Amino acid sequence: MRVTTEEPVEGSFLAQLRPSEREALRAAGTERGYRTGTVLFHQGDPSRHVLILLSGWVKAAASSRQGWEALLAIRGAGDIVGELSALDGQPRLATVTTLAPVSALLLSNDRLDACMAENWTIAAALLRHLAGNLRESDRRRIQFGGSNGDTRLIVLLHELSVRHGRPTDEGVLVDLPLSQRELAASVGVSREVAARTLRLLRTRSIIVTRRRQIVVVRPDLLKSLAGSVSMSTDRG
Repeated sequence: MRVTTEEPVEGSFLAQLRPSEREALRAAGTERGYRTGTVLFHQGDPSRHVLILLSGWVKAAASSRQGWEALLAIRGAGDIVGELSALDGQPRLATVTTLAPVSALLLSNDRLDACMAENWTIAAALLRHLAGNLRESDRRRIQFGGSNGDTRLIVLLHELSVRHGRPTDEGVLVDLPLSQRELAASVGVSREVAARTLRLLRTRSIIVTRRRQIVVVRPDLLKSLAGSVSMSTDRG
């Protein structure tokens, strides 16, 4: 596939680096393209490399022994995936699958180590990236303990619209091919609870849903609802 690039997502790993540092990583790696639905990493596999996303979107999901799958994260242009296993040498924690055609920079673990050893700014950016992911995980655990499934899904939809949404004439389009099951798993609820919440938001004309697409028609109302959830969680 032809390798394409996009502007790094704000706050992503690449967004923290200067052009010269990005070029150093490009020189150390190999650019590759992947089709939609390609599994980039399998949960439990040994670690040999990382991928730095240049365009497109991926999802990271982990499965329990009981068969329950949890959507852990969605990553886009500028993000690095597979970094934990590269740093500690442990097996992959999640299966990473492309949600759209993806271009990525593949670096072996050794080359990533060499880049960080030669340039402290790259190492510092990776540390900030890891710290940001840790804060996000902690915040989600707090939300899980202080709110119900309906409210957690509202917060998730708001986050998706802010981070991954695209303005259109109809509203903010969240064009990520996520099923109701995946949305439900990401906030720890059943598919029935997720369907009920989406139906309620549709009834209130806050969102419009299509096959694996969500349009936030009233982002102001969705933000207000998500903010109320966050405030009640903080007070708890």
